[in-house]
Amino acid sequence: MRVLVIEDHVELAETVAVGLRREAMAVDVANDGASGLARARLNEYDVVVLDRDLPRLHGDQVCEQLAAGGMRARILMLTAAGEVEDRIGGLGLGADDYLPKPFAFAELVARIRALARRAQPALRPVLVREDLELDLARRRASRGGSPVELSAKEFVVLELLMTADGGVMSPEELLARGWDEMADPFSNVVKVTVSRLRRKLGEPQLIETVPGVGYRI
Repeated sequence: MRVLVIEDHVELAETVAVGLRREAMAVDVANDGASGLARARLNEYDVVVLDRDLPRLHGDQVCEQLAAGGMRARILMLTAAGEVEDRIGGLGLGADDYLPKPFAFAELVARIRALARRAQPALRPVLVREDLELDLARRRASRGGSPVELSAKEFVVLELLMTADGGVMSPEELLARGWDEMADPFSNVVKVTVSRLRRKLGEPQLIETVPGVGYRI
């Protein structure tokens, strides 16, 4: 999934981003409300983690504008204020969930995953294509009953291809959904990842190249 973290505390924002990337998420960071709003409008995110007390543009205004714009992404609002009135106020602005600071990182991850599931059509917990199985909950892959060890990016690309349900995904689509905005759009990172996937999945090949278009399973 792709996540945007809008948090003015630079060290906290980077710590959260690093932790979420270790959870196989693509993460972009903004340190003020105005740049966060611009990023959210420019890119397609599954979840926006939004601090309430932001410079340049208050988190409440960011939340209102994102909700009013009909954005697909779900909003998780963070704040140092944990009173009931504050939580009600944040939810009333259009936030989908609310987490007071300080928070446990494991809870943040769980809430982000729960919101991401609500941001897209429900997926089967285990995706199957011929003898290939992808367990989304346990983050495990197997083929013919034998486990296949995948890196975080390989798992993400395989999940995207399998959830396309036979449809073709272009390298640009895979890059946009599986990497953050720091990824070089002119690199061959998608091609390399697909190549590694093919090697790990073995024969017969499941990932088909559609010349000039992209990949499909």
